[in-house]
Amino acid sequence: MVDINLAVIQGPLSAEPELRTLPSGSEVANLAVRASAGEHTTSVPVSVWDPPAWIAELSSGDDVIVLGAVRRRFYRTGTGRGSRVDVEAVFVGRSGKRQSGTVARRVEATIAALLGDGAQSMKAATQRR
Repeated sequence: MVDINLAVIQGPLSAEPELRTLPSGSEVANLAVRASAGEHTTSVPVSVWDPPAWIAELSSGDDVIVLGAVRRRFYRTGTGRGSRVDVEAVFVGRSGKRQSGTVARRVEATIAALLGDGAQSMKAATQRR
């Protein structure tokens, strides 16, 4: 049996993107995507490493589609240690018909990588941004 960690989220942003440059020089954009499951709606935190420039132009309410993996991150707080769960994006696009084919190909490539030759294919699938 193969473990699969694949998240596909489509919905409007519930807040403006938060863009940061880390001391290492890496850039990260934090998004909050509103997703519905039946009658329930939740805001899903998404991390986009080395985001494309157009991410900075997004506004609250803009529709996006995200392909990524669920991650749990640990950090230190003033009183100990904390954690948070988010989706680490390998692809982010504006929602719409033009993106559906791209997302479908990315999902297929990611699943093939997970089921096939593992790390090499996964690296190739996630680097095609």
